[in-house]
Amino acid sequence: MNRNISYSSLLEKAIIILLIIAFLLFILYPIAGLFVRSLTEGGQWSLFYYKDLFKEENIELIRNSVFVASLSSICATILALCIGLYAHFKGGRIRDLIYRGLMISMISPPFISSIGLLTLFGRRGLISYGLLGLTLNPYGWHGIVLLQSLGGIPLSAMFMMAGLNQIDSRLILASRDLGANPWQTLKNVILPSLIPTILSVLFLRFTMNISDFTTPVIIGGRFNVLATEAYLRVYAQANLNGAAAMTALLLPPALVAFYFYNNNLQKTNTLSDRSKVLDVETLNYKLPRLVNFISGTITLVFFIIMVVQYGNIFIQAISRNVSGKLVFTTDHLHFFQDRHLDALLRTIHMALIAALLSTLFGVMLSYYNRMRRIPGMKSIEFIGSLPYIIPGIFFGLAYIVVFHNGPIKMTGTLIILIVNCTFRHVSVGNKAANAAFENIDKKLEWASYDLGASKLQSLVTLIFPMLRPTFLTSFINAFTACMTTVGPLMLLVSPKNLIISVLMFSEVSNGRYGQAAVMGLSLILITFTVNLIAMALMTREKRITR
Repeated sequence: MNRNISYSSLLEKAIIILLIIAFLLFILYPIAGLFVRSLTEGGQWSLFYYKDLFKEENIELIRNSVFVASLSSICATILALCIGLYAHFKGGRIRDLIYRGLMISMISPPFISSIGLLTLFGRRGLISYGLLGLTLNPYGWHGIVLLQSLGGIPLSAMFMMAGLNQIDSRLILASRDLGANPWQTLKNVILPSLIPTILSVLFLRFTMNISDFTTPVIIGGRFNVLATEAYLRVYAQANLNGAAAMTALLLPPALVAFYFYNNNLQKTNTLSDRSKVLDVETLNYKLPRLVNFISGTITLVFFIIMVVQYGNIFIQAISRNVSGKLVFTTDHLHFFQDRHLDALLRTIHMALIAALLSTLFGVMLSYYNRMRRIPGMKSIEFIGSLPYIIPGIFFGLAYIVVFHNGPIKMTGTLIILIVNCTFRHVSVGNKAANAAFENIDKKLEWASYDLGASKLQSLVTLIFPMLRPTFLTSFINAFTACMTTVGPLMLLVSPKNLIISVLMFSEVSNGRYGQAAVMGLSLILITFTVNLIAMALMTREKRITR
């Protein structure tokens, strides 16, 4: 028995060491390597590329990036706040329906909104030109802001709903008992209590928008931003050093925004620890009529846009636009089956492996940090969160720099895509496990030790079974993200290892919207089916638990 425990102890130590090495090798090492690359010129240490960033044309890129990221973040936050307020205080089936609608819209593949805007409201759009006879120009900063704002609403609205759930309901009851009308309660109680959540959403959106290069490339026209220029320096100029410096410049605002996001999120959690939440029906509070009307209208318009967007993808997949008129065809479907079916299967293969590994690594990291309190694991957990914080193009470029040559050469292989996706999304499983471990009594693990189980046996036979819902949720989230991600993988794919999201970007950029629509439709069907299976399994798990 003691010999078995000693073997388990040695095995667990080996697992911990390998876990630490993996995070240092595949996260910290590439990030450090990219910074080193940005500080060299001709094999010598130099600030040449950073000095180059502050030329007038690059200063304009920085201004453009901050402008569109700020404006789209503010718009998405305001619209999400309206949807969150309407859903929360309507309660019941309406709230559940809105929440599910937001979840469905979150699993959309990239560029769905771009295809919708260009095919419906472009220069030869079905609505703008075909129905209204107008020739509109969707390209420019306004197109970027529109698409980034729409794309940020689902996740932001879900954050708002979560923040509203955490407000101490007794404050609202006290306000009503003291004679405050609905508007005064909203202004003096609800919105001030929601400020940490609002700021968290705002900073999170800014972090994601400033590092977005695919939307500006497709819809920006002549309006360029910093992330787009970094992408072009890699592809058009093969200037890795200049691109490294440019993407490094995206890192400070992302870190600052994430700091404020995390700080305000902690304030929200602190407030919710002392809260007493009541059902909306019990609370008996209704939004002011004008606010209810505006927020309800915004919610309705948003979901109409989503329905039109999904319907348009289906129509584009089975038709051609000839001079503003639809001509139905199955050419796009046949082309996809002949040319891109292998890329879809490769994407599924990559996403399954990466989602499984990222979930496992994230849960184990959380276990050794939160439950076992192993020294140094808190620092490793912070390192694990870096890929989620930093811009995707930064993380992808970092892998090109350090894994192109040397002892670990992975560029041009499917392995580099799997590894990048694994550590890009490892924070998803880690954060979910952190929340789950808050509800697990450590005495259960101590009891297993008293019964003779080793620490590794306790992890496998006790902790893992208790975390089945967390495993499933994290796996689905990571799988969906891996299926639809573009940013870092755009720089890592090779002609023999193409994936669907990158092919979709290429088709949209070249104006082949029908073929892109078929790809988008395939991603929607796969991710939606997997999410439905996950929901059914979680429902079954809850019934068994009861």
